[in-house]
Amino acid sequence: MTDHIKVSKSDGILTLVLDRADKKNALTNDMYGVLADEIEAARTDAAIRVVVIRGEGDMFTAGNDVAEFATSKPGTLQNVGRFIRAIAETDKPLIAAVQGRAVGVGTTMLLHCDYVILADDAKLTTPFVNLGLVPEAASSMLLPARIGHLRAFSMLALGEAVEAEDAVAWGLATTAVPVAELVPTIEAVAARIAKQPLGAVKATKRLMRDTAAVTTHMGVEGKEFMERLQSPEAQEAFMAFAQRRAPDFSKFA
Repeated sequence: MTDHIKVSKSDGILTLVLDRADKKNALTNDMYGVLADEIEAARTDAAIRVVVIRGEGDMFTAGNDVAEFATSKPGTLQNVGRFIRAIAETDKPLIAAVQGRAVGVGTTMLLHCDYVILADDAKLTTPFVNLGLVPEAASSMLLPARIGHLRAFSMLALGEAVEAEDAVAWGLATTAVPVAELVPTIEAVAARIAKQPLGAVKATKRLMRDTAAVTTHMGVEGKEFMERLQSPEAQEAFMAFAQRRAPDFSKFA
């Protein structure tokens, strides 16, 4: 367990709050573990009707804790995969509130959410290639399907940021609100969903999504991601990050 995920349950709503604001809510393996445990358990908990994910501080999440990933060995980050599978496979409504930057998995997890509210200062980025890696969470399939190949390539290959207004226009989020209204708005939406007939909501979600195709693609991505994690390009990116310099990929073919 970790103190960096706050868990609360009330009126059919499970709320998971990323609470590591001093580190921009960067996600560690332990944090992923708590998130995965809670979302997996919610599937069979009749009292839970909707799951909310949000973050404390001025940023939703900086993505994976790069320092932890840089020193990880194969098989040591299993909770990451568990979390990604949990958000892909859950049949309960999954909604998110995003303020500030949402980096990497902070953006790709939104592709698995059923309702996404952005603060008007939100900025979505997926800088996997910048780190010598590849996309995860089936985002290499889901993102082009959502916003088109050209926009998706700019986000995934170049790490270009998407502002809140464009994110809503492109279909990456449901709506955007002022920062001060973010939490009250997500709470109101969660309460509305919790009052809906859960069986009908779950069936509708199931009909809208090809979970088998998503999880199959995640497996292909995951294998490539772990191989890339050990690549010279990724090691150069991580070393450059630690040394606070720009990476030099010119020596790699």
